Amino acid sequence: MAVISTAPLRRRLRPGAGDQDKAGPLTYAVLAIAAVVSLFPLYWTFVAASNTGERVAQSPPPMLPSGELWTNITTAWNQADMGKALLNSTVVAGCVSLSTVLFSTLAGFAFAKLQFRGRNALLTLVVATMTIPPQLSVIPLYRIITDLNWGNQLKAVILPSLVAAFGVFFMRQFLLEALPLELIEAARVDGAHSLRIIWHVVLPIARPAMAVLGMLVFVQSWNDFFWPFVVLTQQNPTVQVALSSIGGGSGHDINQAVIMTGALVGTLPLLLIFAVLGKHIVGGITAGAVKS
Repeated sequence: MAVISTAPLRRRLRPGAGDQDKAGPLTYAVLAIAAVVSLFPLYWTFVAASNTGERVAQSPPPMLPSGELWTNITTAWNQADMGKALLNSTVVAGCVSLSTVLFSTLAGFAFAKLQFRGRNALLTLVVATMTIPPQLSVIPLYRIITDLNWGNQLKAVILPSLVAAFGVFFMRQFLLEALPLELIEAARVDGAHSLRIIWHVVLPIARPAMAVLGMLVFVQSWNDFFWPFVVLTQQNPTVQVALSSIGGGSGHDINQAVIMTGALVGTLPLLLIFAVLGKHIVGGITAGAVKS
């Protein structure tokens, strides 16, 4: 007859074993310091915008807000057409974000799950374009825009940025792990064509990564200065182009307070978008980082 061991089959767990580690005082201290360091530039922008140019130029500069914010906003608004600049930046960043997210998702799906000749070579070529400095394409791109008579028009800023190699690679890496091949095969067995698979299978799964990519592209497009400054003028500016004409003067005549006020006004839409969509963006990042 077999001998059954009477030794305990389960180990006694220590009290609290298996619980998640709790953050200690050092963790909160490090996070608090990181938060202060990260928020200080924004705070200083607000302080400078609420003071006069003379006080900002003092040494040491003021560290507390004052009551000149509305006056500086009025001055900045009059020196540059900030209303039109905010509208133009919204149109440009919105169009670029939507097109980049859509095209990058489609291309990322093709590179991740579709089999076709030359897929790896084409993906390598797309990723390799990320190593080319944007400044190298300014002259030929400007000649194309000039030949099309698109100077000082928003489409001259939008069309060259409809898709980005980073977006294609980002969506490809996400869909490679998040989209099971079995779902695509099951959809094809049920008679779904490619567009239906993309609409009902790919897009719902890719939604978290699309939100993250859209936010990243929107911020990058909103903050872009070099190319809009080349093709646009102060009569039809984006926010960054309009800021270049604020606080004019030379040497000590430059009004730093008005410049910081314009920067604060140009930053507020981004802060508003992040306040509204921040939860979804962080959720998308964590969803893409954890495999189920």
